[in-house]
Amino acid sequence: MNRKRLMRMKGVKWKRIVDRVLDKGLTLFCWAGGLFLLWSVMQVFCFTSFKIPSDSMEPGLIAGDFIIVNKLSYGARLFNVLDAIDKKEIKIRRLPGIGEVERNDVVVFNFPYPARWDSIGFDVMKYYVKRCIALPGDTFEIRKAQYRVRGVDMPLGKTTSQQELYRRLVSDRESLPLESILKGYPYDSIIGWDIQEFGPMYIPKQGAEIMMNRTNAVLYKNLIEWEQKQKLICREGAFFLGDKEINTYRFCRNYYFMAGDKTVNSQDSRYWGLLPEEFIVGKASFVWKSKEPDTSRMRWNRIGKRIE
Repeated sequence: MNRKRLMRMKGVKWKRIVDRVLDKGLTLFCWAGGLFLLWSVMQVFCFTSFKIPSDSMEPGLIAGDFIIVNKLSYGARLFNVLDAIDKKEIKIRRLPGIGEVERNDVVVFNFPYPARWDSIGFDVMKYYVKRCIALPGDTFEIRKAQYRVRGVDMPLGKTTSQQELYRRLVSDRESLPLESILKGYPYDSIIGWDIQEFGPMYIPKQGAEIMMNRTNAVLYKNLIEWEQKQKLICREGAFFLGDKEINTYRFCRNYYFMAGDKTVNSQDSRYWGLLPEEFIVGKASFVWKSKEPDTSRMRWNRIGKRIE
């Protein structure tokens, strides 16, 4: 009897231990699942991280910086990620944000020309970071390599970098990239813009209407075709969207002019044109980690640096 009672007591003891372990394990699992869910929600709606791959935003951001991108600033985007990965057509919706994009904001966005230069496309895995120079409804131009928006009296971008570019264009042109790289969007011989003298160019605002002429057709062809999913064709001086002749066009989206702080070495709107609002991810906020690209040595002095 004593032996049976002892065995029964040991069995009860082990059962209690197993129950306790299972209870602890289930609690930890629930906590881990909850934290993962919270992290996922934060990634989608609030914040995400982005690694700076190049020197185009120097001196403020340097290659190897990891930055926090605030999605709440302009509102998080909602779209089918699986369809985006499969390169299918997607519809992007944006939740209300706590603010709007402003001139000189440093913005992370999906690069709008991932496959070809004559057609806007969405690549969910390809990101750029640049400074917003001009907003929807602005008239933007470059004079002597300096950025200007008509009616706006404020510095746009890194003015010292723009001045350095102009100095080198005038007196030290051999130190710059090939002459062909100095040409600017839309690479049209009649319009003839380059990175020293560019524009004036109207930055389309949703609902704004333009006349269809040769200049506007060249400047906004990619935007119009992306919005309408039809080809814009010129025949004998007339303009056709699909099979329909059009004399004017009303824009359906907002667009922005983006530029890198290192003016002499930045692939930005001077070369590829305007950024659709739907492609904007969020506002760059601060550096949370930084490593030397070659050695992976931590740059402790950059951690916590605000992005301005």
